[in-house]
Amino acid sequence: MPTDPDLAARILSLTAAEDDAVALMATVACELHHSDTRFDWTGFYRVTAPGLLKIGPYQGGHGCLVIPFSRGVCGAAARTGKVQIVDDVAAFPGHIACAASTRSEIVLPVHNRAGDLIAVLDIDSNQPAAFTRADADILSAILAAVFGRL
Repeated sequence: MPTDPDLAARILSLTAAEDDAVALMATVACELHHSDTRFDWTGFYRVTAPGLLKIGPYQGGHGCLVIPFSRGVCGAAARTGKVQIVDDVAAFPGHIACAASTRSEIVLPVHNRAGDLIAVLDIDSNQPAAFTRADADILSAILAAVFGRL
């Protein structure tokens, strides 16, 4: 996971007084993206309509603008409510290639206090098999602490 041992504490400190989801997403995306050299693209896709994700705050090159729940790794995370860790995006059925440099990916559902899915956090890497279950656990805890109070 990110090599910065103070990452979670810093994110919680930066976001403590904020209650706007987009502002929180922007801060979290920035802090995560700059915390680890494996992270090539880091951002949120927001639930904007039933079964539809639209790009939110991110760091990195251009992302896909709209992703239906029925497509790609982000759609799978939104549809199933489960973390998706993909070691080789070329082997993922229906992968949406937003950037040719992406080799592996982790996508995590983001829920508010009521348990509603509000977004997914998508982190892409230009390295194969860049993400682990430990990464998922740490990122899930950060997301729960930040967005679980909304």
